[in-house]
Amino acid sequence: MRPQRPRRKSEGDDFAEPGGEIADPLLKVVGPGPHTEPRPEELLKKESKHEEEAATGAPAAGRSSIQEVRGKGSLGFLQMLGPGLITGASDDDPSGIGTYSQVGSQFGYGLLWTAIFTFPLMAAVQELCARIALQTGVGLGTSLRRKFPRWLVGLCIAALFVANTINVGADLGAVAAAGSMLTRGFVPRLWLLVPVALLILAMQLFLTYAAIFKIFKWLTLVLFAYVITGFIVHPDLRQIVIASVVPHLELNREFIAALVAIFGTTISPYLFFWQASSEVDEMRAAGKLTEAERRGVTRSELQAARADILVGMFFSNLVMYFIIFTTAAVLHAHGKTDIQSADQAAQALAPLAGPFAFILFAGGMIGTGLLAIPILSGSAAYAVKDFFGLKGALSDKPWYRPTFYAIIGLSTLAGLALNLLGVDPIRALFVAAIINGLVAAPLMVLIALLGSDRKIMGKRRSGRLSTTLTWIATSVMALVAVIFIAQLLFA
Repeated sequence: MRPQRPRRKSEGDDFAEPGGEIADPLLKVVGPGPHTEPRPEELLKKESKHEEEAATGAPAAGRSSIQEVRGKGSLGFLQMLGPGLITGASDDDPSGIGTYSQVGSQFGYGLLWTAIFTFPLMAAVQELCARIALQTGVGLGTSLRRKFPRWLVGLCIAALFVANTINVGADLGAVAAAGSMLTRGFVPRLWLLVPVALLILAMQLFLTYAAIFKIFKWLTLVLFAYVITGFIVHPDLRQIVIASVVPHLELNREFIAALVAIFGTTISPYLFFWQASSEVDEMRAAGKLTEAERRGVTRSELQAARADILVGMFFSNLVMYFIIFTTAAVLHAHGKTDIQSADQAAQALAPLAGPFAFILFAGGMIGTGLLAIPILSGSAAYAVKDFFGLKGALSDKPWYRPTFYAIIGLSTLAGLALNLLGVDPIRALFVAAIINGLVAAPLMVLIALLGSDRKIMGKRRSGRLSTTLTWIATSVMALVAVIFIAQLLFA
């Protein structure tokens, strides 16, 4: 047996001194449960074997390279895809699908160009979040708290938690509605809400990190349902090509509101925190349990992470593209311009595009919801625990880190309550959009400044291309927020 290397303790470590006082706040105030810190192998849901591959199937941190991936062929490429792919896919959640469906049904192909325009901006921001995590070895919330005023970061994270919770509620409702539609109303929507919420919580509580992320990876495949649906409806290819490369703008309130909704849905704050936390968890699964062990990223690791992110963001925007032109080709072309949600889009497609398109659209909603809901609640938990300097991750046993899982449970149960209390999901998403619009730009400014900080990022600080794209994305989101607020004030 190899001797254990001495580990240097720091605030960013994922474990405390074994046998010492328990680090979790909840366990300090309740009677039952462990009272001392476990050994790392006891803390994890599954003992870390420090295998050649991390739990998601991606190359383990510190051992990955594009050359190694090429040597394995297509299998190696698929194994490389992990946090970036999952983050990109989660952006196409039921609330996002509802936004894209609404835009396509109301404006036809008019906003199809936004899928191409937002791709490099979205990829640049996510790459920066990943690079910060890979270089510092800690989550985004921790890095932001260490550099900027605590009150400012705290406001952003509080707003993130509220917006994520509202989105969890909307997505829970959409999954339940899709399930009810597939049974032709035989199973009422309300009957499915609690089972779906409990299923997601059970997955996060009891499945290992490896199992959770493998499920996430498989769930990304359901997004191909929207690509397939796009081919079923036989769109006008000439119109699509023109709308894709020639930006169309209208200076009216409805069009500007749709543009604001697209940017707010595509570049969402919760993606920033999830991307960074996923990168840290990947390194943790590879056996790097301390901040000191995780700090610093090699060029080959960074190249692999960038490839993963580019594929994930491309996939996300590809699905967005197909949803917009599918609803434009079918719903807008038939005068159905009053779509407000993803389930309404699925119902409207049935008589116009046939039952197969309806099944694909509704089935995709269920899969994307099951992917996005735990990521929404999980990203909120990671952001909150990073801000307060708490410990916890999806790979930890819940009885050792109940505070982390309590945050996840609170977000999920609050989202469930929004549905059970009959809160209008469209109105709730409108409120979430306002919150995201207000917090996205300031948060992106902080992230951009952090990524350019030589002291923190060293030789991995942002280069010219990354800096340019990130600040363009930040400026666009700031402009979107100003327009959004102006519309509210002068409506």
